[in-house]
Amino acid sequence: MLARIKNIMVPLSFGVVFLLLWESAVKVFDLKPYFLAAPSKIFEQFTKNTSRIWDATSVSGTNALVGLIIGTILGIAMSFVLSRFSFLNQLITPLAISLNAIPIFVLVAVLNNMYSITSEIPRRFMVTLVVYFIVLVNVAKGLTQVRSTHVELMRSYAASDIEILRKVRVPNAVPYLFTALKVAAPASVITAFVSEYFGGLQNGLGSRITSNIANSKNAAAWAYVLGACLLGLAFYTVSIILESVTRKGETK
Repeated sequence: MLARIKNIMVPLSFGVVFLLLWESAVKVFDLKPYFLAAPSKIFEQFTKNTSRIWDATSVSGTNALVGLIIGTILGIAMSFVLSRFSFLNQLITPLAISLNAIPIFVLVAVLNNMYSITSEIPRRFMVTLVVYFIVLVNVAKGLTQVRSTHVELMRSYAASDIEILRKVRVPNAVPYLFTALKVAAPASVITAFVSEYFGGLQNGLGSRITSNIANSKNAAAWAYVLGACLLGLAFYTVSIILESVTRKGETK
């Protein structure tokens, strides 16, 4: 219990000290609002525009969630295929790396031309692609990098490939999956609102941030950034909870 309290209090204390230093720096150096807004002003804008920020967060969060789920499912499915057929691994992995290396704005621009301006598919596709690559690499590693002694032991019991997969490879891949999710969850949020910078409906966090900055409303823009941070933390927290629940289920 004390360890959990310590784990919570240390980052919380650091956050409070950081905000106090930020607030003090703005006042001491008389930094103008267009240069850097004070945390108090950001919080004021956040409370004034809570409903608008919530609406924008819901849009970006839905796109991130859809992409996260689809990308995770596709990444897990493809990792099983690649672990079973090594020649496909050599063909598909370089292609996946190449697709992941393409800048977001290039793919989003192409997809925006393919679909209606009111469609959320381009953004969800980008999130799916980013999450897919993260999950694919990690889960495929967990399925293939098992101890040879474990496989040899199963072979000595005349276990089939399916039994080895179910009893050795899958359990070994579960920690890799949750590692991937802890990276992919916040990455899905980042990809969702960054994709909004390059067209489509102007109703998400990304478009609201850019529009407020363009109008020199930096405090309001930072309020939307705060909404994005809270959304990313929520996604990350859920991934940690899922990992904790899974581990407790395995120990029973």
